Amino acid sequence: MHVNGVCLDNYSLCSSLKASSSIKDVIFGKQVHVHVIKSGYLSSVFVGSALIDLYAKSSSVGDAKVVFDEIPVKNSVCANALLSGYCEAKLWDEVLELVRLMPALKLEYDNFTLSAMLRACAGLSGIEFGRQAHAYSIRKFDDMVNDVFVQSSLIEMYGKCGLVWKALQVFNLAGHEQGRERSKDVVLWTSMLCVYGRNGHFNEVIQLFEAMLIVGTEPDGVAFVTVISACGHTGQVKLGVEYFESMIRDYKLDPGPEHYSCLVDLHCRAGELDKAWKLINEMLHKRHGSDSVSMWGALLSSCYDHGNFELGKLAAQKALELDPQNVGVYVMLSNLYAKFNMWDEIGRLREVMKQKGLKKDVGCSWIEVSTCHD
Repeated sequence: MHVNGVCLDNYSLCSSLKASSSIKDVIFGKQVHVHVIKSGYLSSVFVGSALIDLYAKSSSVGDAKVVFDEIPVKNSVCANALLSGYCEAKLWDEVLELVRLMPALKLEYDNFTLSAMLRACAGLSGIEFGRQAHAYSIRKFDDMVNDVFVQSSLIEMYGKCGLVWKALQVFNLAGHEQGRERSKDVVLWTSMLCVYGRNGHFNEVIQLFEAMLIVGTEPDGVAFVTVISACGHTGQVKLGVEYFESMIRDYKLDPGPEHYSCLVDLHCRAGELDKAWKLINEMLHKRHGSDSVSMWGALLSSCYDHGNFELGKLAAQKALELDPQNVGVYVMLSNLYAKFNMWDEIGRLREVMKQKGLKKDVGCSWIEVSTCHD
């Protein structure tokens, strides 16, 4: 159009930017951006939103922020596009900063804004701000029961902040409208399953999964990962294997590396190291080898627990062949050597790590501090 002298309008510019965003062609998007600036179309809130969406989805969050600041007339769609980019980049502080700025810009919160806000609260374990967002949503939105994403975001937020009972409260109320109950979406079931699993309520995971099947909701791959993992933590090996087989047989789901990892962990926790070894090799014949690093790691950890040095050393070797820079594997192998008082081997291992520039990650925890003023 441009070469043939056909004028580009809002619709054609937005369509071009959306196409660039879909295929993540940020170079072409920047060329369109230059044309937008030269032609004065940046004053269009629709074009501006499309530009922000392009940069946000292309992981160029800084450019998205510049465009947002330059748009003379903003709306909630622009802000939500930038919030989406912040969420994908896990820039939780920036999410909350923009949310706080929106009222000053006379921009209304909508369901998408609320979901982004809750994701940030979950990422920061900011329970007080999360409670405020929940209270606001109850006051502001009448269709909360129809928005699965907001409901699941609330469940996830309370779960990551350790308030399992609040997450369950939201889950139990989800699907109720004016005194009548409707079927819950699989997303809500999965969100609650993950909350139980993340907080160590493994028996509740299995009970909730069974309840989900009873009401006729078909589980997805994430639900099976959670319930098989729960079976491993509760020592129910047979049940975990049955769930894995049911996933393939009854629900026609293709097991991914995460499902095999849970199954390997299931056998490892039960001390069935030979079965775990066999399962990993079976997985290697079906999928690319890089998928199995976590499985070798699980086997290595179990070998440490059960004192199987030879198999543990072999598992570490297999894992490092696939990922030579994996610090976690080096640390677990070092612990295995220490258990058998092999101090010379530990020294050589540390020298290898030093040569490769590898360092053990430093752990950290998030806490929220409330200040009271007299």
